[in-house]
Amino acid sequence: MGTLWFKILIQAIFMVWLMSQYLHHVNYVYGADEIIWCKESESLALLDFKSGLVDDFGILSSWERNQDCCKWWRGVFCNNQTGHVEYLDLSGYYINPLVPSGGLGYVPRRLKGHIHVSLLELKHLVYLNLSYNYFPNTHIPQFFGSLSNLQYLDLSRSYFSGQVPSNLGSLSKLLYLDLQDNKLEGSIPYQLGNLSSLWYLSLCDNGLQGTIPSQLGKLSSLMLLCLGGHGTLGALTVDEDGGRWLTNLTSLITLDLSEVRNLSNSYTWMQIMVGNNNLSRLQELVLENCFLTDHYLTKFISNFKSNSSSDSLTSLDLTNNYFESPMIFKWISQVNPNLVFLELSFNSLQGPIPSDFGTAMKYLQELNLIGNRFTKSKDLRSLADICSLRELSLMENNLDEELATVLQNLSSAANSCAGHSSSLQVLFLNMNQITGEFSSIWSTSFPSLVQLSLAGNCLTGKIPEDTTLPSQLEYLSMGSNFFTGGIPKSFGDACYLNTLKLDNNFLSEELPLIVNNLSGGCARNYLQELYMNTNQINGSLPDMSKSLPFLQVLRLEENNLKGTIQADYRFPSQLAILRLDSNSLQGVISDSHFANMSKLKYLSLSDNSLALIFSQNWVPPFQLEEGISLRSCKLGPAFPKWLQTQNSSLVDISNSGISDVVPNWFWAKLALPIPMTVDISLNNLRGTIPNLPVWPGYVESLNLASNQFEGSIPPFLSGVNTLDLSNNKFSDSRLFFCAYNNGTTDMLLGLLSISNNTLSGSIPNCFSHFKSLGYLDLSHNNLTGMIPSSIGSLVNLGVLVLSNNRLTGKVPFALRSCTHLIRLDLSENKLSGPIPSWIGSSHKILALLSLGRNHFLGSLPLNLCDLPNLHLLDLSFNNLSGQIPRCFKNCTALATQISFPINDYLTYQVNIGGEIFFRSMSYMAILMWKGEQRIFIMKHLLLKSIDLSSNQLSGQIPMELAELLGLVSLNLSRNSLTGKIPSKIGMLTSLEFLDLSRNQLSGSIPSSITQIDMLAMLDLSHNHLAGEIPTSTQLQGFNASSFEDNLDLCGPPLSKLCKEVVKPPLPPPKVDEDYIEDWLLSHGFYISMVLGFATGFWGIFGSILLNRRWRHAYFRFLSNLMDNIYVTVAVKYFKCKKRLKALQS
Repeated sequence: MGTLWFKILIQAIFMVWLMSQYLHHVNYVYGADEIIWCKESESLALLDFKSGLVDDFGILSSWERNQDCCKWWRGVFCNNQTGHVEYLDLSGYYINPLVPSGGLGYVPRRLKGHIHVSLLELKHLVYLNLSYNYFPNTHIPQFFGSLSNLQYLDLSRSYFSGQVPSNLGSLSKLLYLDLQDNKLEGSIPYQLGNLSSLWYLSLCDNGLQGTIPSQLGKLSSLMLLCLGGHGTLGALTVDEDGGRWLTNLTSLITLDLSEVRNLSNSYTWMQIMVGNNNLSRLQELVLENCFLTDHYLTKFISNFKSNSSSDSLTSLDLTNNYFESPMIFKWISQVNPNLVFLELSFNSLQGPIPSDFGTAMKYLQELNLIGNRFTKSKDLRSLADICSLRELSLMENNLDEELATVLQNLSSAANSCAGHSSSLQVLFLNMNQITGEFSSIWSTSFPSLVQLSLAGNCLTGKIPEDTTLPSQLEYLSMGSNFFTGGIPKSFGDACYLNTLKLDNNFLSEELPLIVNNLSGGCARNYLQELYMNTNQINGSLPDMSKSLPFLQVLRLEENNLKGTIQADYRFPSQLAILRLDSNSLQGVISDSHFANMSKLKYLSLSDNSLALIFSQNWVPPFQLEEGISLRSCKLGPAFPKWLQTQNSSLVDISNSGISDVVPNWFWAKLALPIPMTVDISLNNLRGTIPNLPVWPGYVESLNLASNQFEGSIPPFLSGVNTLDLSNNKFSDSRLFFCAYNNGTTDMLLGLLSISNNTLSGSIPNCFSHFKSLGYLDLSHNNLTGMIPSSIGSLVNLGVLVLSNNRLTGKVPFALRSCTHLIRLDLSENKLSGPIPSWIGSSHKILALLSLGRNHFLGSLPLNLCDLPNLHLLDLSFNNLSGQIPRCFKNCTALATQISFPINDYLTYQVNIGGEIFFRSMSYMAILMWKGEQRIFIMKHLLLKSIDLSSNQLSGQIPMELAELLGLVSLNLSRNSLTGKIPSKIGMLTSLEFLDLSRNQLSGSIPSSITQIDMLAMLDLSHNHLAGEIPTSTQLQGFNASSFEDNLDLCGPPLSKLCKEVVKPPLPPPKVDEDYIEDWLLSHGFYISMVLGFATGFWGIFGSILLNRRWRHAYFRFLSNLMDNIYVTVAVKYFKCKKRLKALQS
């Protein structure tokens, strides 16, 4: 905040000096026209300087050889006494008064080329401003250090690279040096410390490295010092002596050390910045993204002198650090109680802010806590005690309470400000999770509110009819919530309401009633911007020319508006932006509808049933600089002539019924030096495109798809950033690709599609100068020959589609250099040779690989398993042999059921008039799925597929394929696979398509297949499967053809029933005399045995048991028998032992 203010102040001082010079200059010139004061040598030097520049905007058009250079109206001012050129202002910064306040606010008008050394002739030059130009790959000229009288040098935002020239330190008179936001590298030259008169030094937003030189401490007059990185790759560090040289900068007002990497290791630096009396004038301190933490703060507080604080510091920016606890608030209130501006956004702050913080900060007016982790508004109660607070931003936190609770905790009804109404004027609560309904507490708790944002929350219900808005409210944003109903009448009584945003809700009231409510009070005289797009508002379009006469922005797109726009309808005359697209409006729009709309800058009527019929020579009263969007309106059949009068940054007349030849003036407009997007696709435009001598370097996107253009593609179109020529009849591209193939010119083309044309011959080998190309689609043509090796120079290529041609030969090895490929589609050609193994080793982010319908041979390279991001593999209809690799389980994306992280968008760099932008697009994959071609947008790509069909693969289906849990489609048909279907195939529960037909598979169908309940297509036909088809509702629902020609397969849905295993029935009992006789004999034997055993046992045992003498005699007999046996065995044993000893001796 302060940095910008200070820069404006310094520039204002120089402008005062300039005006004094200029007024003398004007008086003198008009007083004596016959005298030429411009020095001839300086005039020639300026013309030489001009000759080295590329001037797309005609900025230097008045620089002519036969005119006095002091009279050149742009950029040159001379001393009124000496005639020497002292002031040269060629900044590309141009304030555009036509751009709405919500836009960029400026349009860069950049010079390009190189800076001629002839500027050395301007020995009296005091002021040189080359900011906001485009000098890529250009070092800051060394000779600038020889412009000894220079006091002001501004080279900011001009894409200079290299190092900061050390000889700039010899410019002893220099007061102002701004090198901010370039591509500078290396260290900060210590020689800059010699610029003893310097007031302003900005080296921010570069890639500078190394230690900040202590010699900068000699710049005692310095008032602003900005060295921060702000998101660049710089690695500046502070010195080890604690930054004592900083104490010499006694005039310093603004200090920016953002992204200084080791600042978090130094406590002395912080003490000098926030508590040193030598920096008594320091008002603004910026320490953004300096890796400061709670731990650092704790140690600093323990070493910090409690009696030291900064009375002068009014602005402190600690954005993007790592503070979590509320101790930061306590520290700030102790050492910086005089702060007016405090920025603590994008930390991780949570928990209650200390209760005494609010009372201590008596002067704080603006507090930003964006992007932290506050969840409960009670933790923010202390903020209500800041009686001076004017602006409070709590957007992008995690507040999840009811709106009434949040407002109650933030209001000052019962705090130290009691008796005084809240002074808060700006309150941003957007992008939280606040619930509840909109209430009227605003008018009592926050009566001074001027701006209020509640967008992006979870507010519901209708806005109450009795809602009273704060009387001073000018800006109210409640978009992206869940409001229903309409807008209450009370909103019409908000007399200062300038902007009302209720977009992206569920409002469903009729538009005439809403307009009537808003226009019923004093709001009708102040309301200028009305955003109600993306709702469910219905009804017809009411006349707002009288009810809301001062509207400048009206956005009603994406609603349910119906009805016919009558011939006498009038729009509000002050409108600058009108969007009615994506409704159901009908009628004829004529020139009378726009008769009084001279301020209109943006018009969108797309996707309605409107016809635009204008007078043949109609000249619109407006200039639609911001955009013309008339997609799907009826403009034809003739090409709209009135567009010739418009110089718009957006032209969309696609699908508008035009059947004509595009006039040359339309192509010539592509050379206008304004950022431009043009879409004339989906018409019946015909003829050839002339090769005009223009260069559309500012055209971001040109869409000519789906027309009837023919002939050769002109080379001037290669200056476009995004070019879609698909679905036409172009027959030759050689001139387009090769006209500028001189080795010195790098094309800016980032996206190119020439698919579905009639291109023939070989692909031109002229891609080496298309370094920015990220998307190339030449599919569906008649291209022949080999893929050119120069495609390997497209190192930024993310998508390459060459399918449906007649290309031959091998995949070029040069393609290995395209390591950023996400999609590679070479299918349906005549390519041959083995599949390159380097595809797996060099293209780690490859997600879609389609090589089907070619003549590839050999085995599948194991390197394909090294593609962790692989979602789709199509190698069908080739001559591949060998076995299916088991390592496919290493493809992480295929093995994961959840949606694996993938580059949803292809990101590419575009250069629009020297302004570098990064664009992204959701690219498409046209896939064969369930028998038809469908388009899968990558953002929603859940399809994970392997197609190896129609090859000569053999061996068994690897069991590991059952581990690819994310597979949605598996096609192994028409090969020579043998063995059984993997028993665990039921683990593939995401499978919707399974084709194993026309192989030599045997065995039964695994019962686990019934677990795949999402299966929509199954084909197991023409194999050798056997047994019963497992029973499930799903399998029996398939057609019998899915199982046909498996001779031993049976069961539904096949008509062949499985045979039951049935035991033969027993014969009836037969009366047989022999059987009866045998039965009696066999059973008699067993009966006799039982009777004999009983008689013998009880005859002996019973007598012993009953007769005592017999019992004693029996047991004596047994005892004597045992003794005799023992004695006999013992005698025999000793005799044998004695004999053995005798034999051994």
